Amino acid sequence: MLAPNSNSKVTMTSAVSFQGVSRHYGSVRAVDEVDLEIREGEFFAMLGPSGSGKTTSLRLIAGFEQPTKGHIEIFGQTAEGIPPYRRNVNTVFQDYALFPHLNVIDNVAYGLMVKGVARAERARAAVEALALVQLPGYSDRRPGQLSGGQRQRVALARALINKPKVLLLDEPLGALDLKLREQMQEELKALQQSLGITFVFVTHDQGEALSMADRVAVFNAGRIVQIGSPLDIYSRPASRFVADFVGSSNILPPDIVRRLAGQDGWASLRPEMVRLTGTASDGALQARVVSTSYLGSTTRVTVDADGLRLHASLAAGTPLPAVGETVFINFDRQNLHIMEGEQ
Repeated sequence: MLAPNSNSKVTMTSAVSFQGVSRHYGSVRAVDEVDLEIREGEFFAMLGPSGSGKTTSLRLIAGFEQPTKGHIEIFGQTAEGIPPYRRNVNTVFQDYALFPHLNVIDNVAYGLMVKGVARAERARAAVEALALVQLPGYSDRRPGQLSGGQRQRVALARALINKPKVLLLDEPLGALDLKLREQMQEELKALQQSLGITFVFVTHDQGEALSMADRVAVFNAGRIVQIGSPLDIYSRPASRFVADFVGSSNILPPDIVRRLAGQDGWASLRPEMVRLTGTASDGALQARVVSTSYLGSTTRVTVDADGLRLHASLAAGTPLPAVGETVFINFDRQNLHIMEGEQ
């Protein structure tokens, strides 16, 4: 068990709390003064590019790393110095880490075997866990006989069999093809909702984070630069980094923003909010079409407005302007989001 902390500032409805947490490797600040609270029972995503600090933060929760400074609590109990096996958390790794010489049921039951649970009892629990992840009848197969999606489910069953209060997922869908990845996103979200336990999901894929998470923390250079719902993160990015990293966005400089909206600061305008017309109107920007890219359900149109490159996302069936054609950029002013910071 984790050690109680009588001075805890968080309630028992907080699954994980970071208070000024840093993890340094010499001069490298992998995690730098992070404050974070993950609520009990939520699907929480840590999103960011490689080296942003998200995976190190996950490892700090798991106990594979210890903070250089700061304080971590898991359900109101101090986590520093507590080894991984004494934390009520389990981790699903990116490479799944299955034992190739064990069959599926023994892989799933491994954690219970280490705890000394009787063979019949752990076999029953493993069968139940496999049914939970939609793999009944796969008990006798070896990992090498499974597809990538099936191995992912086995790793998930192995983590869930110990009934953790927090499940940590370190980019578990990264090795899957697009169709299977989308299917597993739906299944993971449905599983989390049915179990009601806290999921902490690390990814560099903004589509995964937005489609599954209740809240998203965007990491950059060891710090959290924004936390919010997927809608908040996408529609109201706090900075140019968030706007550019989470989906595609048109970043408008202050002089253009003052001209179009009469406000100061950098602004974000999502391509799907842009309308292209052939006639001028009040407040419209004149531009020249540079290129068009067919993407199936949409076509991406790149335009140049006096050196400012902007993108519009047009729905399938919308008449397309020709490359070189002059167009006028229009949008509803409420869709122009003024950001808090330039970076």
